[in-house]
Amino acid sequence: MPKTAEVQAREENQRERRLKQAAFPIHKTLDTYDFTFMPSLNRNRFLTLAKGEFAERKENVIFLGNSGTGKTHLAIGLGIAMIQNGYKTKFITASELVEELLIAKEEQKLGAFEKKWLMIIVDELGYIPFSKIGAELLFQFFSNRYERASVIITTNLEFVEWTSIFGDEKMTAALLDRLTHRSHILLLNRESYRFRQSMKQRENGEW
Repeated sequence: MPKTAEVQAREENQRERRLKQAAFPIHKTLDTYDFTFMPSLNRNRFLTLAKGEFAERKENVIFLGNSGTGKTHLAIGLGIAMIQNGYKTKFITASELVEELLIAKEEQKLGAFEKKWLMIIVDELGYIPFSKIGAELLFQFFSNRYERASVIITTNLEFVEWTSIFGDEKMTAALLDRLTHRSHILLLNRESYRFRQSMKQRENGEW
């Protein structure tokens, strides 16, 4: 049965509300990412992920690669696609997440904070070091989501370098075991996507 105009309007309003709540820093879609730049990535795989089945299975997505390779673009694009498919999503940088966890701990609201989102995108893990307590709270946050809810992570660090974030080798190993157990790991390690785009603009006389 075709949807009525009222139902369509209500669904569109819900999508707009979820987009606003997600707090994406910029609007990027999967359609605007140049997959020819990263041949190792399968565009159809992203379209499959965007349907949200991985979230239903409580699986994670980890984008791992050098700065400027399009990790954040793809994470936002995947998040926007999932919102279009009905999923409530939140975008936050790793440093902002740690700050919010510290505040929630101080206000004794950690439990409620950790259950707030079905899907969370944690951007730039590894760019800024954390305090010992911040690292422990982040470890706890990820661990508590294990097999309960999905997380999308972007990071510029190889897994062997994650000890520099969390400080403790055993804690880091335990976290990686949980995060990668049910995970789609996508490697992006070619020349900077932003660098290539800026050079293309230069060649076209745009700057």
